[in-house]
Amino acid sequence: MSDSPGRQSLLRATITVVARGGLRDLTYRAVAAEAGVSHGLVRHHFGTRDALIAEALEFAVEESLRESSMVEGPSDVAHFASGVESLAARSTDIQAFQYELLLESRRRPELHAAVARYYETYRRVTGERLRTLGVADPDLVETIWFALDGIVFKQLVMGEQADAERVLARIRRLIEEHATRD
Repeated sequence: MSDSPGRQSLLRATITVVARGGLRDLTYRAVAAEAGVSHGLVRHHFGTRDALIAEALEFAVEESLRESSMVEGPSDVAHFASGVESLAARSTDIQAFQYELLLESRRRPELHAAVARYYETYRRVTGERLRTLGVADPDLVETIWFALDGIVFKQLVMGEQADAERVLARIRRLIEEHATRD
């Protein structure tokens, strides 16, 4: 994916359009209107609607990971997944866009490959961060990843953060309990 500001503006506009109205509202014209450009420019950059969706999902994942501090940030148990507890509030459109695509992939098999990459990226990043903390159990990594995903989803849908801190504290204790000691 090109990192040009114009292309990123179109990807952000795509995320906003889908977050507001679902995939049914995603048209070149809607993205162009959101970005303040002609609809021909959207078609020029992406070619097909599916290519636009796939690239927007990849962009959303990158942004979400950056916002959550799972890729960068303190690499200790006390700070593991810091930012996850407020991710839905800080990047509502990105999170809504991602979940919208996950659900749409049930109806549109052509989205399965993009959704599989979505899941693989989050699993890989979570696993890498947990390995740096000494967690080697793949089942625990998967469990933690699912819990983090659930926290973000609940916050997005319900707007609640109270449970997130308690659950994250428990996840951090699990990591401490299962970290290998060299």
